[in-house]
Amino acid sequence: MDRNTAQQLIKETFQNPFDKERFVYFIQNLLNLEHKQIESKHPYSGKYIPDAYKGYISTLERIAKYTDGENEIDVLVVKLKKKSSLGYARTMQRNFIAWYLNGSRGGKLKDAALVAFVSPNSEDWRFSLVKMDYRFDTSAEKVKVRQELTPARRYSFLVGAHESSHTAQSCLVPILQDDNRNPTLKDLEESFSIEKVTKEFFEKYRRLFLRVKED
Repeated sequence: MDRNTAQQLIKETFQNPFDKERFVYFIQNLLNLEHKQIESKHPYSGKYIPDAYKGYISTLERIAKYTDGENEIDVLVVKLKKKSSLGYARTMQRNFIAWYLNGSRGGKLKDAALVAFVSPNSEDWRFSLVKMDYRFDTSAEKVKVRQELTPARRYSFLVGAHESSHTAQSCLVPILQDDNRNPTLKDLEESFSIEKVTKEFFEKYRRLFLRVKED
């Protein structure tokens, strides 16, 4: 995919209210998925949502599974019950995805999730990467998996009709452009890194400042 097409795809996806078809098309191109890899199952709701999250989560839907050869990543759409939950309950959202990844589906551990968090009657939404760190605890007689999840392991872009997609473009265009190599979890984590964007921002304006100074 050429750069202009990639930028346009991000604009159409992230500068509008959430649209599932647009989001699925974006994910297909981001992860180089075939159409048959897209799922169409009924969303989880009601009794399938843990009691601790029922006041916040309306539905959970998996639209695709992806592996980079080493890590397993699920692509999810999570619909929230309250509009205010999008901005004020980020810890809850992170912990809910941690619950999902930490064996909620038949006890199988997943490494990460790409998630669209969607609020009711809102033109804005969040696109997040939640990454799990599992450590094997050998201090006991039986080897146990010890979960580690910190706020630094949850990255997000706030997107939608009232948001600019400039940051998302800076981060995600290179992955969209590369049709020959499927992205790794490390690639995705780096693309969500605000530190990377900040460095690029200051480097851009440092060069601009030097050019003006020379003139």
